[in-house]
Amino acid sequence: MIYWRSNLLPLYVCCVVVLALAAPAPAQSPSDALAFEQQGNFAEAARIWQAVVQHNPRDAAAFASLGLDLARQQKYAEAIPAYQRALALNPHLPGVQLDLGLAEFKQGNFQTAIAPLSAALTADPRSDQARTLLGMSYYGAGRFAEAVKYLAPIVKSDPTNVELRNVLAQSCLKIKNYSCSLDQFRAILQQDPDSAAAHILMGEALDGLQKTNDAVAEFQAAAKISPREPDLHFGLGYLYWKSHDYDRAKPEFQAELALDPNHARALAYLGDIALKNNDIATAASLLEKSVQQKSDLRIAYLDLGAVRMQQKQFPASLKALQRAVELDPTQPDAHYRLGRVYQALGSTRDAQREFAKTRTLHQKADAAVVLTKPGAPVPGQ
Repeated sequence: MIYWRSNLLPLYVCCVVVLALAAPAPAQSPSDALAFEQQGNFAEAARIWQAVVQHNPRDAAAFASLGLDLARQQKYAEAIPAYQRALALNPHLPGVQLDLGLAEFKQGNFQTAIAPLSAALTADPRSDQARTLLGMSYYGAGRFAEAVKYLAPIVKSDPTNVELRNVLAQSCLKIKNYSCSLDQFRAILQQDPDSAAAHILMGEALDGLQKTNDAVAEFQAAAKISPREPDLHFGLGYLYWKSHDYDRAKPEFQAELALDPNHARALAYLGDIALKNNDIATAASLLEKSVQQKSDLRIAYLDLGAVRMQQKQFPASLKALQRAVELDPTQPDAHYRLGRVYQALGSTRDAQREFAKTRTLHQKADAAVVLTKPGAPVPGQ
């Protein structure tokens, strides 16, 4: 055993020397990283912070600085784990929650950004940056009621911020708070009367309030300013369609298709007008093209089911109407048409089931109308 160890000693000494020669130079200090940051050389600063955290993996501030310098290079995907590691080591490190939320926001991870931004706002309730980013994250995540809650005070404190006011207005519109959206769009139009987008969105808000004529006027104003604005002609056509003015609706839908030949909703409503005019071949062509472009337009499937039934293509009609029911089972028209198709196919039990659903839904609708009338009795009395 002694002989074996004495023979290994020269080899051990040799390895130590080789390892010493191969060892990296001593890491640069945080002060060197700060110097590079002052020079705007964030890549070199990040390299030094990386060496610092490798040497001391429990240095929370170094991880936070590493994340910040990576973010300054727009390397958000790399910055996020560094921020998370910093917070794991020290959850109360100032500013890191805000930096993490901003990095998630920049990545488009709006839902994920909400938690750190909420924590940042709790830590500093006066931070307009945290409040704005949190509101925008809620908007990006499709949580519009929360977006309104956080964006409204920001817009109130900075009424000249048109972009933020526009987001607030659209959030109000999404939750059908039409009075809020109208107030915001009016303010936008005071600052920028030539904003076609604001006229369109204001028209949508007025339509939500059942002020169809006023909504039409807003869309017409937008058309004068920017006749090639996406969805403008469709929106105007839809308002005419709602008013049963199909002769005025049709050219607007056609104008939208001239700009976008694959506009699914314009195709669907043109198909509906063709069906109403008993032009079955044209309706079939338009409606088939519509559902190829967009698979969740109820009116397209409803009308396509009616077209295929007239053509006695009952299996195709059945499939289309089942999809219409799937998209909105609360509408009686699809159930009724589905019942008729089952009748034609000889499926009596299925037909009776659909007709029963139709009656039930009509009764619910009639009851809802009664309850909205002045002096209507309170349910249960």
